[in-house]
Amino acid sequence: MATITFHGAAQEVTGSCHMVESSSFGRILLDCGMHQGGHNVDRIQKEVFEFNPEEIDAVILSHAHLDHSGMLPKLVSQGFSGNIYCSKATVGLLDIMLKDSAGIYFGDLERENVRRARKGKEPLLPEYTDEDVENTLKRCKGIEYKKEVEVLNGLTIQLQDAGHILGSAIVTLFIHEQGLHKKLVFSGDLGNKNAVLMKDLSIIEEADVVLMESTYGDRNHKKIEDTLEQLRTILIDTQARGGNIMIPAFAVGRTQEILFYLGTLHKEGLLKNWHVALDSPMAIEVTRVYDKWFSALDQAEIQLASPDATSILKDFIPNLYLAVSVEESIAINRIQKGAIIIAGSGMCTGGRIRHHFKQRIWDSRNTLIFCGYQANGTLGRLLVDGKKHIKIFNDDFAVKAQIETLGGFSAHAGQDQLMEWLTGFKNNPSVVLVHGEPKALDALSNLIWNDLNIRVRVPQRGDSMVF
Repeated sequence: MATITFHGAAQEVTGSCHMVESSSFGRILLDCGMHQGGHNVDRIQKEVFEFNPEEIDAVILSHAHLDHSGMLPKLVSQGFSGNIYCSKATVGLLDIMLKDSAGIYFGDLERENVRRARKGKEPLLPEYTDEDVENTLKRCKGIEYKKEVEVLNGLTIQLQDAGHILGSAIVTLFIHEQGLHKKLVFSGDLGNKNAVLMKDLSIIEEADVVLMESTYGDRNHKKIEDTLEQLRTILIDTQARGGNIMIPAFAVGRTQEILFYLGTLHKEGLLKNWHVALDSPMAIEVTRVYDKWFSALDQAEIQLASPDATSILKDFIPNLYLAVSVEESIAINRIQKGAIIIAGSGMCTGGRIRHHFKQRIWDSRNTLIFCGYQANGTLGRLLVDGKKHIKIFNDDFAVKAQIETLGGFSAHAGQDQLMEWLTGFKNNPSVVLVHGEPKALDALSNLIWNDLNIRVRVPQRGDSMVF
């Protein structure tokens, strides 16, 4: 008898973590992600595993985004000693993502302990160490798409391209127990077919159970042509005001897509008076990984826009300014107008974008563009929802910059694309919706019932089901 227990991304978008257990192979985790939103130190200190990490035999990781991978070092710190299986490209991205996340966490923890010392409180101990990060990376086993790999006695897995970010995977579990063969498909995050750099997501035809993400289960994305036209208008209007543009961007996936589309606008002559700055050491390193795997990207789309391109960093935008050091980041502040600043983090929960907010968000000449999903509780979500005053670094700032949202650049499948993927299954599997907020879950579950006559399950965190 196999059981799934939902420990994260259940009626919420972040913190992906699902435990599958069976008498034949033991216990595995599908993802081990971080909940996003709120204070970084509080979030990591208070994240509690509702299982014993020592009893987990393996982790199967869908992709490198921190809401799917960010708690792996803490899992290792608390006794996990198995292997972590993911795609080969994901292994390369994790080396950057987990080290960067740890650096931010340790820095925030140090500042928090200074504040605690001033109040006479005991310091907080770190939940994991640099050594735990290194041990996590050593446990990663990269496997090729479509290759079936036995990871435990009674459990074989296969990864197929999810089209979401570099290395993202749809995970299929082949479970063998008591003479029966069961097939569980975990979608991970499914990609937007309009995403120019990623190949289209794989279609799978058979499963007993499908765990499917539903981030955009209640809506579709704008057409990419409409989104590009909106971006053109923003550039023209902001330039007329003598302003600058700030783009909070996820280091993996979104940054590379934005660079591509800005490159297309450069070829139209629209960036002639703009300075484009990529102010994120992690995004720069990640883009170098994308360049390493450039041949694995969607060459048909790339060649249409940039026929001779062999590199994102070198070929899309000439004279792209790469800010690695703090000094290089601060130098961007000297640009009074005509700066397009791409900086992390994508949901504004940390990173250099907040420093640029401090310099520019109070100025109505400037524009702030959101290109990706903003989870509940994040600064990005507050700004999208229209908050007029925010606190950054313990100072209050008025929000006077123009706020824009570009829906077509999303790396997630929209509602129609989710339904198209699900209808690829030919044997009417059981469907479980995860990784979505209640409104999206409700809309998608009703659509699946009305169109496919499938009654889906929408678990809460901590729920279990037998299959």
